[in-house]
Formats: sequence, structure tokens, C-alpha cells
Amino acid sequence: MSDNPILIISSYNPDSRNTATNISEFIEEYNKLGGTNAVQIENMNCRSFSESFLWKDRMASILDKYRGNNKPQLIILLGQEAWASYLSQEDSILVDIPVFSAMASRNAIILPDSTTSSLKKWMPESIDFISDSLTHQIEGGFVYEYNFEDNIKFIRSLYPAIENIAFISDNTYGGVSIQAYARKEMEKFPELNLILLDGRTHTIYTIVEELRKLPPNTALLLGTWRVDENDGYFMRNATYAMMEAIPTVPVFSITSIGFGYWAIGGVMPIYRNFGKDIAHQVINKLNDPHIHNQVVIIPNRLIVDSRKVEEVGIHLESLPSGTELINLDTSFYEEYKYQIWAGVTILATLTIALLVSLFFFVRTKRLKDSLEVSEAELRVAKEAAEESNRLKSAFLANMSHEIRTPLNSIVGFSNVLAMGVGTQEEQYSYSEIIQANSDLLLRLINDILDISRLETGKVTLTLEMCDVVQLSQQVLTTMEYSKKTTNKFVFESEYTTFELNTDNQRMQQVMINLLSNASKFTKNGTITLSFDVDKVNNKAVFAVTDTGCGIPPEKRDAVFERFEKLNEYVQGTGLGLSICKLITSKWGGDIWVDPDYNDGARFIFTHPLHIKTESKS
Repeated sequence: MSDNPILIISSYNPDSRNTATNISEFIEEYNKLGGTNAVQIENMNCRSFSESFLWKDRMASILDKYRGNNKPQLIILLGQEAWASYLSQEDSILVDIPVFSAMASRNAIILPDSTTSSLKKWMPESIDFISDSLTHQIEGGFVYEYNFEDNIKFIRSLYPAIENIAFISDNTYGGVSIQAYARKEMEKFPELNLILLDGRTHTIYTIVEELRKLPPNTALLLGTWRVDENDGYFMRNATYAMMEAIPTVPVFSITSIGFGYWAIGGVMPIYRNFGKDIAHQVINKLNDPHIHNQVVIIPNRLIVDSRKVEEVGIHLESLPSGTELINLDTSFYEEYKYQIWAGVTILATLTIALLVSLFFFVRTKRLKDSLEVSEAELRVAKEAAEESNRLKSAFLANMSHEIRTPLNSIVGFSNVLAMGVGTQEEQYSYSEIIQANSDLLLRLINDILDISRLETGKVTLTLEMCDVVQLSQQVLTTMEYSKKTTNKFVFESEYTTFELNTDNQRMQQVMINLLSNASKFTKNGTITLSFDVDKVNNKAVFAVTDTGCGIPPEKRDAVFERFEKLNEYVQGTGLGLSICKLITSKWGGDIWVDPDYNDGARFIFTHPLHIKTESKS
């Protein structure tokens, strides 16, 4: 072996999860196998297809750094963009350098050049990266092979009346190449109409509108969706928006996008990491330069979501043999194995106790009663433990989702700022996004601490006489000047002053939560805080009324549950109304949604006119 480095050229940021995992596994396995060459990592930072004509020069700039004595021993290309950019080079010095490839598909396209008139309308031909004309460039590696034909056959086996195939692809190299492959393969099915939903010419919002216009007898096949026309990055939230737009259209996936929650299934590659496997191929090549590794084609498999199949009324027996199923309902024994064994153990214990009691003839009745009570207590304890475990799992799942969303934005835009990408104005907007998500994360943590202390009874009300009319007006003034809103805030009451024995801080918290919630769902409208006294029931009555989008009748009780959000795209933790309910219950009041108000939403909460002072714990 020589001292020349091993050069890894990544299409994407090496800090991204899949890239980082493959690189770290390669380096770890390479060192374990006795590799001594230094490993150099270069990043092309390829994002949207809109910049694809720049990639060839980026690759050339990277390769120029490794000439002469620094010439690489071999090159590893991660991602299709890096592989396509490398093939575009016209440099004889590269011919004798072994090249390995991973995280790429054999179904690809040749990169456009600067003379291409419009990348949005460019329809390139699909090529095979490991065909005879290009195979001399490849020493080894692992590539995916998408199977469009088998996916179409599978769709037609379930829906014989299908006349149209709508295909979604995004504004990335992978999206354009898989679309080119789809157009090529659809020539085998002239009786079907191909509808292209192209991320190069659509945003997430316009593509949702196009989905709503799909004709009858159409099946949707998901290719890729990560970057849209405006170079905006979208992940699962985007597919959820699409899913809500076409709830009755059968959906399939060729790349695993949308699988597990939206797509029925599809013929898709077996995705995994290849860092360790490439390390073995590299060591073999370094030990014997004459050896020629084979490019391994990752096989496809037909995978189906059993729950989605049942939802659309398809019998599992009608699926092709060899179909791999996920989300299968487990057997009763597998689901309750530990409970069954616990029950058997308890039953055995009771049986032994009964035999002993019969054997001794003493205290039989009392022992039997004691065992029955113990059994009932065990059953209650078991049910309480199961309920506690269910609530814990639900809480952790919600926490994971709500915390990960702002963290992803903070980490993502921090990386963008660290790379110095964009104009000063764009960087300022990135900073504002980071600040907004930091504030959201802080509010979430504060809300979680509040709701935890309220539910465990560790909050003691600090009661004192307070003019709630003046307090209401102060809260409205604060809201009007602190919130970036075009809404009008109004206070209504027959009283100019009213003294109430209450916790000033908690009363403000309830008002601010309800007013903030109303402001989120009201645009250019009016938000009214009103106060009245119900002398018959001895209660103070507050109401927050808005002219926004309102709350569906079936959701009026659910909105007070933890993490319940009517609109996933509106910022918030989903805890504000739950905290309001706990606080009003704490001081002996109630809160509800007015079912008779239909011009928006109206939240009403009450407070006793006379409340006993709590002792501080």
C-alpha cells in the first residue's frame, strides 16, 4: 500500500445522518481491517436540481486539490450527484484511479450544462450508470435499482380499473432522474396515462392543489419529495399535507417515501448502510490492485402495510406470494404474553394456597377472603400500571415530536448560517427562524413544567384581592403591543371595577393563553375579552370571543387534551388550553367552548366569587 489518501466525496453535508453513518462505519471498519492510508472527506453540498450545472465545476475544484504527490489511492463517491459529476469530468488523470460508489441508483441522467435553456422543462433521458458504456469507470460499490414496471403491475393487480398513474418527484437530482426513469418505463404501458407532478415546477402548496384535481381511476406513485420549486426543504409534514388532500386515492411508493403511514405498499429497495461493506472492498483492492470488485445491485422487495390494506378493503390473501407485511396485528398471546403468565402465576399461587388451607382445616374462610381481596388488589394494581405505562408512552411520543420539530429547525438553519450561505438579508431571516424556534422550545418546556406541577398538585394558589376589570384591560393592552397581529382587541363589561379574591398570576396566565390562542386562528378580525357576574350561581364569568376559523363540534372537548392541535402548521405546543383547564379546576371553576357561537370560537371560564385561601405547602 502507498501513503496516498483515500478520498471520499460526498454529495451532501457529511454531518447529515445517513452520510455521517456511512462515513463513520467505513472509517471504523477500514481501521479495524488494518487500513493505513489517510481518509480525506470532501463535500459537494448539492442541494436542489436548480444548481446542477454548477456541480461539474465543483467536482473539478475538489479533484484539483488532489494531484501530483497528493493523488488519491482510490475515490469513494457517496450519492448520485457526486457520481454524475465525476463521470462528467474530461480528465485522463482519473482513468487509473479506482472508484467506488454508494448511496446512488443505477437509474440516472447525464448532468445538464450551462447551455440548457430551462432546467424546469428539461426532460432528459434515463441512463444506466452500470451499463457497458460506463462500467469501466466503476471498481465496486453498492447501488439501488428501482423497479417501476413491477410497481405498475402490482398497482393494476389491486386496482384493475386504473387508467392514470400520477407520479410525484421533487426538485433534486434524484427526483429528476427517477422521473426520467418513470417516463421511460411507462412506454411499456401505452394504455395508461402518466401524470407528472414535478417538484421543479411546483411548491408544496400548488402540488396539493394539483392532487385535488386528479381524475377518477388514478393511482398515485410516490418517487421523491424533499425540495420544491423554491428550493424549500420538506420532509414528512409535506406528505401529510398531500395525504389530507386526496384521502380516497390509492397511494403506492417506489422509494419508501410515505410508507408506514400513507402508502399502501410498493416494490422498493432494501435500504441500509454500506460503510462496512465498502471498507472490505477497498481493503481487497488495496491488497491486490489487480482484483476487480463487483458493483452490488441492492435487491427490491414487495412490502405492504397491512393496516392500510385493511383500510381500503383489500384482503391479505389476494396479495402476491412473498409479500412482506408490516404493521401486522400480533396474536393475542404475543400481545399479552406477560400478563397471561402473570395471571397463570397468580392462579397457581391461589391454588397452592387453597390446597394448604384445606390441608390444615384452620382459618379456611379467612384465608380465602384474604386471597380474594389480594387478587382484586393485584388486578387493580395491574390495570393502574398498564394505564400508567400507556400514558407515559403517549406523553413521550408527543414530547419527542414537539421537541424535535423546533430542534430540527434550530440545528438545520444553524448549519446553514455556519456555512455562510445566502445574502445578509437571508442570513438575518435564518437567525429570526432560529430565535422563533428557540422561543417555541422554551415555551414548550415552561408549559410542560407548568402542567406537570399542576397535575401533581404541587401548585398552591396565592390568593389576594384583585380588580379583575383593571387586570383584564392590562392584559389586553399587553397583548395588543406585544403580538405581531392585525387583529383588534376589545374589552366588554358592565362593570368599571370588580374586586375578586384570586391568584393574580394564574388569572393572567389563563387570559393570555386564551387570547394568544384566539390570535393564532384569527386574521384581521376582532378578539373580545368580556367579564360578567353570575350572582345566581355565585360565579365570575369571563369569555374570550374571536372571529376566526372556529372549532369543529367534534373537537370542542378534545382541544383541552394535552398536545391537541387543530392545525399542525400553526405554531404552538398544544398545552395552553390543557393548562387553562387545570388552573380553572384548581380554583374551583370550569372552562368550555360555547356551542351556540358560530362566528368563530368563544371560550368561557368561571371563577367562584368567594374562595377559601389555600395554605402554602
